[in-house]
Amino acid sequence: MLLWPPPPLRIAAHAELISLIVMLANVFTVHLEPVSSLTGPTHGCAYLFVVITTWRLEQVPAAIKVLALVPGVGGLLALRQLGRGDAARPQEEETIPS
Repeated sequence: MLLWPPPPLRIAAHAELISLIVMLANVFTVHLEPVSSLTGPTHGCAYLFVVITTWRLEQVPAAIKVLALVPGVGGLLALRQLGRGDAARPQEEETIPS
């Protein structure tokens, strides 16, 4: 059984949004340097992972790949579209009982 969308993409998409929320909350409140130095690279890595993973998926429409480029929520938008359409879902091979 294939899991669709891939679990690493789900994790990275949520990490992208959570790190953005923490980063912005820190900037607009106390602006602690250790929090900024942790969440900035975390958000950047999660964003890049989402974009690269989405672009490497086969049989995914270009519109979904472009959605992944939206910073912060692009991963979740792409996941939502991937979960909706059966056209982007890879087909499982049917096994014929012998």
